[in-house]
Amino acid sequence: MTADPAGAGWKEFRSTGGFERHVGPLWAKVIEPGRLGFAFRAGAQHSNPHGVVHGGMLVTFIDQVLGALAWYVAGKKPSVTLTLNSDFVSPARVGDWIEGRGKVVRNGRSLIFLRGEAMVGERVVLSATGIWKVLGVD
Repeated sequence: MTADPAGAGWKEFRSTGGFERHVGPLWAKVIEPGRLGFAFRAGAQHSNPHGVVHGGMLVTFIDQVLGALAWYVAGKKPSVTLTLNSDFVSPARVGDWIEGRGKVVRNGRSLIFLRGEAMVGERVVLSATGIWKVLGVD
């Protein structure tokens, strides 16, 4: 992990592989014990032809943010996204530092209901809700 120039405490999140490696780098930091924050610096590779961050990147990012939260609240058990609904609120641009935050709405035995936002500073660029299924739990 290397430090990002954007702020203290952020370290590059090293994925073990898969799709996440194509959208990074993503950054993580401990917000409080047991809770991680995620962020990324929007680059040209994240933009659409209009010069704003592609909606697919924002949805991928919030899926990562909320998926990590689901993993944590499930006792570090794997989970999968069942539904993910998103609303694009305002544009993010190349160069923006985009942070994600999530909140548990309800934590059932096998389903976790979450809400989250992707932010540039205090400005919401995407809001989302979703349901995660904890694997191996009926």
